[in-house]
Amino acid sequence: MRIRRDKRNSFEASSASSDIAFLLIIYFIVIAGFSVNKGLLLNLPEKNSTRLLLKEDILRFEMDSTGAVSVNESRLDRDGVEREIRQTIVENPNVAVVLEIAPSAPWQSVVSFVELAQNLRVDSFSFTMKEE
Repeated sequence: MRIRRDKRNSFEASSASSDIAFLLIIYFIVIAGFSVNKGLLLNLPEKNSTRLLLKEDILRFEMDSTGAVSVNESRLDRDGVEREIRQTIVENPNVAVVLEIAPSAPWQSVVSFVELAQNLRVDSFSFTMKEE
């Protein structure tokens, strides 16, 4: 009497490998949909582009070491900065906002200013560090 043994298929030959591959693909697609990037989205200029600005098109702000912002030697609070930018954009839509930052300025003040400029949809924004 002969005992009959069923041949077992290897993992590669069975349909289990394709099922697992399919589930892994679905898993990575779902995970990729949940990745959240937090940060500021800024439109950067092209690598070799040049843009000419007139002096009248530049609105220059200065931030001191305490985080206070001033324009033309007069200090402004957040609402004053917002009014100044809005008024300048109405008068001149091609305005470029420049922020000169003291090296010891609080970083949160800088981030708040950049966020304000982004919310006001300033097309051209630049910031530089003052030399000590």
